[in-house]
Amino acid sequence: MAPASTRRTSPAPGTVRVGISGWRYPGWRGDFYPRGLVQRHELRYAADLFTSIEINGTFYSLQRPTSFATWRAETPDDFVFAAKGGRFITHMKKLSDIDGPLATFFAQGLLGLGRKLGPVLWQLPPNLGFLPDRLADFFALLPRSTYAAAELARRHDGRLSEDRTVLEADADRPVRHALEVRHPSFATAAVRDLLREHDIALVVADTAGRWPLLEEPTSSSLMYVRLHGDVELYTSGYTDEALDRWADKVRRWRDDGRDVFVYFDNDVKVRAPYDALALMRRLGLGDKAAADPAQAPSPNATRRGADDPADQPPTM
Repeated sequence: MAPASTRRTSPAPGTVRVGISGWRYPGWRGDFYPRGLVQRHELRYAADLFTSIEINGTFYSLQRPTSFATWRAETPDDFVFAAKGGRFITHMKKLSDIDGPLATFFAQGLLGLGRKLGPVLWQLPPNLGFLPDRLADFFALLPRSTYAAAELARRHDGRLSEDRTVLEADADRPVRHALEVRHPSFATAAVRDLLREHDIALVVADTAGRWPLLEEPTSSSLMYVRLHGDVELYTSGYTDEALDRWADKVRRWRDDGRDVFVYFDNDVKVRAPYDALALMRRLGLGDKAAADPAQAPSPNATRRGADDPADQPPTM
C-alpha cells in the first residue's frame, strides 16, 4: 500500500441539480401544468418537482425586486435559481463598455434571492466570435461573491430608482458564472485556457448541431449544461438512450468534484419538463427522483408570498 503522503485522494462528489429553462409557457398549460392551475402558482408547482430553474426574464429586461422576493418565497428552502445575464450586455453591447449595465444587472434585485441565487449564465450571440482581450476584461468585472455583487450594484448607472434596487446581500456567498458560446471560433484550447484562468464554466450546450458542443470542464467547481434538443432545436425530446448517456456524463462530472446544473430548453412541444424528470430519476435525486406531475401539489394549494411574478418571454 502506498504511504499516506503519496496516496491520491478522490475529490468529494459535487451536487447535481436538474430543472427547466424558464417556467412561463402557455403551451404547457393543460399538459405539464394541470388544467385549472392558477398561472401565478406555476413556479411553485414546477419548483416542487425540480431542484433548480433558470430565470430567463432577466435576459430580456430588468426585473423588479418584488418579483425576486416572490420567486424566493414560492420555492422550497433547498431550491436554487440560475439567472440569465441581460442581453443588453451580451447581445447589444457585446461585452464592450458595460461597467454601468453590469452594475445595474446586479442591482435589479438578484441579491434578494439570498441563498437561492445560483450560477449566472452569460449567453453570447452567434455573431460574436472569440475576442480574448474583450472576454478577459468582462471576466475581470464579474463579481465572485454576493458582497462583491452588492458593491458592484451600488455603482449602477441610474436607470433604476431606489425602490427598484437591492444593494445589500444578507450574507457573503460565492457567485459562479457560466458562459454559453455560439460561434465556432470558441472551439479552441485558447478559449478553454482563458476560462480556466478565470474559473468560468463553459456551458455544455446541446443544440442539435447548430452551435458547438463543448464538454471539457473549465471551472474548478461547476459544470453547466443546457439541453436544447439533440435532433431538432428547442423541439425534439430526448430518447431513453440519450438520457442514459447524459446521466453517465453528469455522474462523471459530479464524481470529479464539480457541482452540475442541467437545464432542459426543448420546450416547444412540452418535452423539457418530462425529460428533466426522466433524467432526475436516472440520477436518483432524492425524493424528487420519483416525481410525477400527476402527483404534484394541488393547483389550489397556497404558499406565502404568492404574488403574480413578472411574465417571461419565450426562452432562447
